[in-house]
Amino acid sequence: MISVIQRVTQAEVTVDGVSVGSIGRGILALVAVERGDGEAQARRLAERILNYRIFPDSEGRMNLSLVDIDGELLLVSQFTLAADTRKGARPSFTPAASPEEGLRWFEYFVGLVKERHPKTQTGQFGADMQVGLVNDGPVTFSLRAPPVESC
Repeated sequence: MISVIQRVTQAEVTVDGVSVGSIGRGILALVAVERGDGEAQARRLAERILNYRIFPDSEGRMNLSLVDIDGELLLVSQFTLAADTRKGARPSFTPAASPEEGLRWFEYFVGLVKERHPKTQTGQFGADMQVGLVNDGPVTFSLRAPPVESC
């Protein structure tokens, strides 16, 4: 599983002009499921997103996690993160999980995260979503829990 996380002061995802998820201070996480992903990758990525220290402490150092600040989390599925962009002028989506597997493992991942951090909202899997955000910093990181084949 792959995620791009952004520290935000606010973020919102809409579908057909209707807000389906909105947060204040916290993390917007774009998430992709790769072929071979499963429980281990979902658990590892959930742990990393919730505990990655990207929020400033009293001295301004990135020492606090989303859990530490009791921030909000917006999870948005984005299969394009799994694209192979190493050559050519067009991405290959071979590394991405099938839509069925992507939905299965994304929903599993969301369940794990919500169990540990109830202040979590999501976009709508497979929908044409519009995502708006105010990136705080800007602070953006790419996190990965490699699929079985990559380990």
